[in-house]
Amino acid sequence: MSNLIRSGVAALVIACASVAVAETVAVQNSGDSFTAGGQISETVPGGGDAFVAARSANVSGAAQADLHVAGFDVLVSADTAGDLYAIGANVMIRGNTAQDLTAAGFSVRTERGAQTQGNARLIGNTVTLEGPVAGGVAVAGRDVIINAAIRGDLRILAQSLSFGPDATVSGRLTYSTQDRTPVPERVAASDRVVFEPVDASSMWGEWDEWEDISREMPVLPGFAAVVSGFVISLLFFVVLGALMLGFMPKRLSKLRRSIAAAPGQTLLLGVIGLSMLFGMVPIVGLTIVGLPFVPIVLLAIVVVWTLGYALGAYSVAMRVWVAMGQDEMPGSVTRLLVFAAAIFLIALLNFIPFVGWVANYTLVLLGIGAMTNALFQYLIGNAGVALDVDMQGPQE
Repeated sequence: MSNLIRSGVAALVIACASVAVAETVAVQNSGDSFTAGGQISETVPGGGDAFVAARSANVSGAAQADLHVAGFDVLVSADTAGDLYAIGANVMIRGNTAQDLTAAGFSVRTERGAQTQGNARLIGNTVTLEGPVAGGVAVAGRDVIINAAIRGDLRILAQSLSFGPDATVSGRLTYSTQDRTPVPERVAASDRVVFEPVDASSMWGEWDEWEDISREMPVLPGFAAVVSGFVISLLFFVVLGALMLGFMPKRLSKLRRSIAAAPGQTLLLGVIGLSMLFGMVPIVGLTIVGLPFVPIVLLAIVVVWTLGYALGAYSVAMRVWVAMGQDEMPGSVTRLLVFAAAIFLIALLNFIPFVGWVANYTLVLLGIGAMTNALFQYLIGNAGVALDVDMQGPQE
C-alpha cells in the first residue's frame, strides 16, 4: 500500500503540472522519457522508465522498464517489461505487465488480455479485474468485481463483492465486507476462504483512539520546550552572525549600508526577490524535468529566508547603535554582541500576537531586498558609477 501512495503522489504531481501544458512536451533524461500534454496518444519510447501525464492519456507500444501514467482518462495498451503504475479518474489496463501492477482511480478495470506476471494492487470506487494475475492481488473499493484467474492470494476490502464466471483463486481468499458474501466453490474451496467482517463503526475505531490521545496532549508546548527552543534559536543566529562577520565583513557592511540608505526601496526589492523565489516552485515543476529540483528550490527559500532575517536584524540593530551616538564601525566582538541583543529582543516580540509576525517579516524583506539589490547590481552592473563618469565635464 505504501508503494501505491508514493507512486500516486508522484503521479499526481506530474498530472497537476501537465494541466497548464497545451501542447505535448516530450523530454529524454538519462534514458528515462517524460511526456506531458492535454491529450496524448503516444507510443512509449524504448529505453528506461517512462512517465506520461495528460488530461487524456492513451499509451501504446512497449515499455522496456517501469511505466508511470497519470491523467483523468487513462488507457494503457502498452506492454510493460517492469512495473506499471496508473492513476486517474478512469483507468483501463489492456497491456501485459511483466512485474507488478499498481492502479488507482474512480473506475479501475483490467481487461481479459491484460496479464500481470507479478502482484496487482487496485484501488477505486469501482474495480473490475478481468486480466489474469500470476501473483497475489490486493483490492480496495466500493464495488469490486473479480472475473479472472489468480494464482496467488487474493485480499479484498469492499462494500459489495461479486465473482464472474472466470474467477478462480489458487491461493487464500480473504475478504472484508459488511455482510458475508457467498463465494462459489469453483472460485476457491471453502477451507481457503476467510471472511473478516467490517462495519462502519469499526473503521473509525482507530481514529477515535488517536482523537482521545490528542485530547490528552497539551494545547501549548511546555515552559521547558519554549525556553530550550528560544535558546537554541538564539545560539544558531549568534553562530551564523559570527560566521558572516568573520568571512564577509566588507560585503556585510555594504549590504547594511544599502538598507540604511534606502529602506523603502530595499523593502520593495525584498517583496520582488521573495516573489521570484516562491514563483520558481511552480515554474520549475511545469518543466516536468525540473520536478526533482523542486525540493532544492524549497530549500533555497528556507536558506534565503533565514539569511534575510539575520541580515535585516543586524542592519536595524547597527542603525539603532549608530543613532545612539556610538561608533559606526566598532570591533567584530561589539558588532556580534549588538546582533545577539537584537535577535534576543526581536525574539521576544514573537510573544506579542500579530506585532511579532509583522516585525519579523519586515526584517526578512529588508534582508532579502538588500541581497536582491546586490544581485541586480552584479548582473547589470552599477549604472550609477558609469553615469557619473559620463556626465563629467571635458578634461582640460
